[in-house]
Amino acid sequence: FGYATNETPSYMPFPITMAHKIIRNIDEARLQKRISFLRPDGKSQVTIRYEDWKPVAIEKIVVAVPHDPKYTNEEVAENIYNEIIEPLVDSYQLPYERTKESYIVNGTGVWTHGGPDSDTGLTGRKIIVDTYGGMGRHGGGAFSGKDPSKVDRSASYAARHVAKNLVAAGVAERIEVQVAYVIGHTEPVSIMVETFGTAKITETQITEIVEKIFDLSPRSIIQRLDLLKPRYQSTAA
Repeated sequence: FGYATNETPSYMPFPITMAHKIIRNIDEARLQKRISFLRPDGKSQVTIRYEDWKPVAIEKIVVAVPHDPKYTNEEVAENIYNEIIEPLVDSYQLPYERTKESYIVNGTGVWTHGGPDSDTGLTGRKIIVDTYGGMGRHGGGAFSGKDPSKVDRSASYAARHVAKNLVAAGVAERIEVQVAYVIGHTEPVSIMVETFGTAKITETQITEIVEKIFDLSPRSIIQRLDLLKPRYQSTAA
């Protein structure tokens, strides 16, 4: 599955976009020593209120991040809010009211050790945060640990590439692309699109466009997206 929406400049759902931005900004603050007591690892979840499939308010922000035990959880929460959350919320220009229920940091208390020491069995567990935060469907296969010959990974990238280009071209406001494969066949056995009633042309026409323009064979996907060049350093904590 690949999904795209016009609610953000990246054509990603707003909640997962904001959650990713929070974590990236926390990493930058840690590496730049702006919040020096933070440690690697962490996660975030953002709840957005929608009306007619449009984001209208930020309702809840949850952050978990390990830190030096010399600092209290309250100090961690306040520093993250002032340095990360408040500027980001202001940039989105959506209503948000900070309360004990709407802003939660390390909900179970102090967290000092992250990574495999505290949470083993990581591979394949984060398939939703790796994609659309639950907004679009997922085929069930993890990306991590697989080379691009596995369509669990490469075809998910390709389906997202297709969906993003269709939304960017104004074909629809939201699109989900579904591609199915069978072992031993070089081409997909099925291509389907769902536009949630937002398309300017029929879904049949969109499917025909996809089949005509995009070669979704694994070999072509690997070549087009340059998937034989792993990019570990740029994504490492």
